[in-house]
Amino acid sequence: MTVISSKIEGYLSRASWIRKMFEEGDRLRKIHGADKVYDFTLGNPIDEPPTKFRQQLKYLADNPVPGMHRYMSNAGYPETRRAVAEVLAEDSGLSIGAEHIVMTVGAGGGLNVVLKSILDSNDEVIVLAPFFVEYRFYVDNHNGVTKEISTDENFMPDMEAIRAAINEKTRAIIINSPNNPSGVVYPAETLEELNKLVNEKSKELGRPIYVISDEPYSKIVYDVEVPSVLKHIKNSILVTSHSKDLALAGERIGYIAVNPGIEKADLLMEALVFSNRTLGFVNAPALMQRLIVGLQRESVDIEEYRRKRDLLYNHLVELGFEMVKPQGAFYLFPKSPLADDVEFAGLALKHNILVVPGTGFGKPGYFRLAYCIDSKVIENSLPAWTALAEELALKK
Repeated sequence: MTVISSKIEGYLSRASWIRKMFEEGDRLRKIHGADKVYDFTLGNPIDEPPTKFRQQLKYLADNPVPGMHRYMSNAGYPETRRAVAEVLAEDSGLSIGAEHIVMTVGAGGGLNVVLKSILDSNDEVIVLAPFFVEYRFYVDNHNGVTKEISTDENFMPDMEAIRAAINEKTRAIIINSPNNPSGVVYPAETLEELNKLVNEKSKELGRPIYVISDEPYSKIVYDVEVPSVLKHIKNSILVTSHSKDLALAGERIGYIAVNPGIEKADLLMEALVFSNRTLGFVNAPALMQRLIVGLQRESVDIEEYRRKRDLLYNHLVELGFEMVKPQGAFYLFPKSPLADDVEFAGLALKHNILVVPGTGFGKPGYFRLAYCIDSKVIENSLPAWTALAEELALKK
């Protein structure tokens, strides 16, 4: 008997590798104890929000604004949008104002709003592997089709592969820098090259190809800066959240920023506001919108993430694992020592190490580690990694 959509039933049978491994971790913790299980599956930061967040929260609780919990404009509070726009204008050098910002229910909500606003049935969206697995579902939500293009050996965009993939159905390219799962950051030169390609192809096809930049990790970087996509790519739409930079993952607060240089940007904004409402997201959370007004230049402690990255990266490289050293986010994406990354994940489980196969990110032959976890878990895992490397004879 069919009780749910056949499409969703199919998706459930291929459920997220991240969730599968997390559930396996729960099973192992019950058997061995939490201190003997090393779970690197979820990108759910344990850090607390910055001190200023708690100060603002307490102040607002003690000094409530009349009507502060009512509905607002579907684009969000004007003062919140102005605060966001001010920082983006500084970073990009563009005349970005509140009229270019839509507050959203996290970056996931924002991406769905953008895709609903720009896609017709069977329009194609290019995604660059490795990529956040939910992109496939977000595009499908709005009757689009994902076209997966592999990046180069350093996880950088392959411009010729992108060029070859673009056709009359191409509507957008999703980029993610700093990248989940690889941690790479696209330099300004790469963005400029992509801008040139997109402009050329948009002109050739007679309709805009948008670059949707998913940027929840843009403030979590090491020794580099994330160049402004709005500055370097004319047809850019920035989507982000404060889940990672302010450690507010559960609050679901994010925004969309439209490049003012986009042709008919005002019409695109109207579409985004309409889609925000009709998708049922309606408004980003009112309390969070008020709180983040004064937090646009705040961030969690990046040095703590750097310390965790270096601890795990240095140990694994010393053992013989191969990987690109991440410049941002809080993930490592090593090559799998076994050709079958799913088989490797199973072998790691025997040592109580939980990883996510690269297959889940559109990049077989790799595996992802999230190091946004307690330092003790990383430290305690090091002997297990050593034993795993010895079993695989990595140094021989």
